[in-house]
Amino acid sequence: MARRRQLYEGKAKILFEGPEPGTLVQYFKDDATAFNAQKKGVITGKGVLNNRISEFIMLRLHEIGVPTHFVRRLNMREQLIREVEIIPLEVVVRNVAAGSLSTRLGIAEGTPLPRSIVEYYYKNDALGDPLVAEEHITAFGWASVQDLDDIMALSLRINDFLTGLFLGVGIRLVDFKLEFGRLWENDEMRIVVADEISPDSCRLWDIKTGEKLDKDRFRRDLGRVEEAYQEVARRLGILPEAGARDLKGPETMQ
Repeated sequence: MARRRQLYEGKAKILFEGPEPGTLVQYFKDDATAFNAQKKGVITGKGVLNNRISEFIMLRLHEIGVPTHFVRRLNMREQLIREVEIIPLEVVVRNVAAGSLSTRLGIAEGTPLPRSIVEYYYKNDALGDPLVAEEHITAFGWASVQDLDDIMALSLRINDFLTGLFLGVGIRLVDFKLEFGRLWENDEMRIVVADEISPDSCRLWDIKTGEKLDKDRFRRDLGRVEEAYQEVARRLGILPEAGARDLKGPETMQ
């Protein structure tokens, strides 16, 4: 067995060299961080659940024609993905006031927004991922005007789809974060969804009770974090076979 070469380790995932050119293996960790890694911890089984939830959502997006980097799930903690050129932006779509929006603008958390709002944050941990405008993005060459048009269209389409998907299982999609990359195929470029979509990157509230079913339970020390992630997976019908008991680390492959 030859050890797979690690290319990158982030706060929640590790990227390894893929089995074929142009592919990567994305490994989901149980590590949890908040407030730009000022708060750190471990959510037992989170990597397993996020792998399955993100797989489920990426496949559903593929069905409606939204391009993503996802190829297939390899095991309980790993996915095969296409290698893309990551655009250094976090795109946040907001439907209900919460988190930093409530803090910045003094809007009570839980207030429905008059329309969905799309915000851009520059991906830079050292700077705290600052909020930026389209003018910053195009001026500094992080993305072109056409890139942003594609990103906006895809973000709003994903929001419409996910809002209905979660509504169908009794969950309100408050807000969520997307990342995008450039995928090059035969000298042609297209913008695709990258990273993950999971309770790590979404605010998900129970419609009837308002109970938080996402990483805010970790951020705010609300307890029962593992159970919240499991509840999302359960409602979507995708609880993993091994559940939180699968705690294996990265595996090697030939």
